[in-house]
Amino acid sequence: MTLVTVALPTRDGIGRMESAVASVLAQDHPDLELLILDNASTDGTEEYCRDLADADPRVRYHRHPENLGILGNFGSAPPLARGELLRWISDDDRLEPGSVSRGVAEFAKDDRLVLVTTGISYTTDGVTATAEYTGGSLGAVDAVTRFTAWLRLLNESHLLIDPLYGLIRRDVLLRLPRRNLLREDEVFAARLALAGPWAHVPEVLGHRNWRSESTRQVARRLGVPAWQAYCATTLECLELLRRLPEAELPPAAALRARAAVAGLFLGRQRGAFARRLRRLGRTVRR
Repeated sequence: MTLVTVALPTRDGIGRMESAVASVLAQDHPDLELLILDNASTDGTEEYCRDLADADPRVRYHRHPENLGILGNFGSAPPLARGELLRWISDDDRLEPGSVSRGVAEFAKDDRLVLVTTGISYTTDGVTATAEYTGGSLGAVDAVTRFTAWLRLLNESHLLIDPLYGLIRRDVLLRLPRRNLLREDEVFAARLALAGPWAHVPEVLGHRNWRSESTRQVARRLGVPAWQAYCATTLECLELLRRLPEAELPPAAALRARAAVAGLFLGRQRGAFARRLRRLGRTVRR
């Protein structure tokens, strides 16, 4: 039986995390641990989590002595986890009971997989939405085909697929160190695409609360310099190019991957220019 770690990073999570915890402990996969990563909470989170760990042997509680930031707390999961597979869950999200077992079943079919995603619903300001992902290129044998497919998805709806809230091989995560910058989650998913094929379960098995935030607000929440908000696309594309050598691609494949990064940059620039034109048009009409 495959041990799965569900990692729940939190800070001052009392009042938010009870539903997430209950949904993890209700999973029908029998070999599971819930790893709670407490980012130096100052409320009653520590007491609540220690009580949980005392009551249920599947719960492990780790408290960081100081606030590591959001990415630091999420990134502490792979070295602390015991499972062969790992899935993150935010402290205000929840899973359907079959979420873990459906992912494990996909891994059992294909040992090349590094990641299994599922359908996810997103609730923003009380409104819930989802979308069906029907693509297949992320499961391709060719690494650059997967990489290119993911970069194309970045200019589509976030509702389609969320790789960082899928089930991932922990040994792959341990090989991919992360650093804090805007849109690092998109870069990290691109690195996962280069690492191996993905599979997708086309059922809504996870539920996330989604914040509608400006780039400046995200920068403040992540603790990155505010200036990054003004050149987020450039920094993201430079980071993608910096990470490409990890994949050890042949020269022709590396050239295709760099072209895909250039396509992402140009697509984002065209989108930003079109938005500025629309804003200018509204201003003129006034």
